[in-house]
Amino acid sequence: MDVWEYRVKAREGGWHQAAAGDAGVTPIATRKATKSVASTLPEVDPLSGVRLPTMIDVARAREVIARYLQPTPLLATPAIDALLGFQAFLKCENLQPMGAFKVRGGLFLLSELPAEERARGIVTASTGNHGQSIAYAAREFGVPATVWMPDEANPLKVASMRRLGAEVRFAGRDFDESRAEAEHDAAARGAHLVPPANDWRLIAGVATYTVEMLEAVPDLDVLIVPAGGGSGLSGACLAGKSLSPRLRVIGVQAAGAPVMYETWRSGQLQEIDRADTFAEGLATRVAFSLPAQILWQRLDDFRLVTDQEMRRGILTLLETARVLAEGAGAAAIAAAHAMREELAGQKVGIVVSGGNLTLDALAETLAMEHAW
Repeated sequence: MDVWEYRVKAREGGWHQAAAGDAGVTPIATRKATKSVASTLPEVDPLSGVRLPTMIDVARAREVIARYLQPTPLLATPAIDALLGFQAFLKCENLQPMGAFKVRGGLFLLSELPAEERARGIVTASTGNHGQSIAYAAREFGVPATVWMPDEANPLKVASMRRLGAEVRFAGRDFDESRAEAEHDAAARGAHLVPPANDWRLIAGVATYTVEMLEAVPDLDVLIVPAGGGSGLSGACLAGKSLSPRLRVIGVQAAGAPVMYETWRSGQLQEIDRADTFAEGLATRVAFSLPAQILWQRLDDFRLVTDQEMRRGILTLLETARVLAEGAGAAAIAAAHAMREELAGQKVGIVVSGGNLTLDALAETLAMEHAW
């Protein structure tokens, strides 16, 4: 059943919205077998006070996003299938205009932002892919945008944001230090602060890639998704479990920056001292409560991958599928390779996001590792 039919049934009262459950649901972070019915989500995140997205929001996001973006390819290649031992479907979000799925969330957020808030301008923080999405959407909607980045940011992503007209400022050794500066800047200027994950519009927007995958392969067994702050993974849980409750959703995070993994495992928001990974798209030290609420209820499993595994994933995607991914974009295939015996014979969706790999980083990876 596609999201349009879901929306019509919900509007007509035929279904009770899965995201409109009891606000007092207690998050439990244990590895559970795949449920035959999607777990009920709270209406509001009790930790932040922000409402959770629903499938109605996802349907509206898809209508908005369709005005700006084409669906990305879902690529199946015999070489990948032979390597992994199952039927793999690569969701090539690395081919988005900004090289990552986050552009979907940026477009939907700006479309929903009231005119008076747009006029004040927007401020956000990013290691790159979220910032590019906000810069891209801000250009489309004519909104002034400022993006705060770590001092040692990916130069490709910095140049991209500047080409799109965003003002890029630098502060701190990592994303979370940049985020603190962005919060101060937005408050001082009266601008609208765009969080990296704690916004229902961002999650509803990025959830649309999962809808596209399930429309193309309705009997998908497993979906593997990289996670930094968790917006894309929580969107996959929301849409995936709503449209196909039997779907097993698995998150992947860098072993050197496991904050969302530890949050899911412990049932409490976590913070770590250092994000130690070359994959800047996964380098988050502080967990976000809104995606965590969804992950606690709907995520089936969470895996960690090393930098070595992600580097080998980069080269494997390039050699076998002619797909270029950055570290975060190769995390899902790295997890799939590690789980290949467990997943044998199944239909597995692998999200490739993002694709902003510099030539220097590619050369370094080629010197350090080899494909599987």
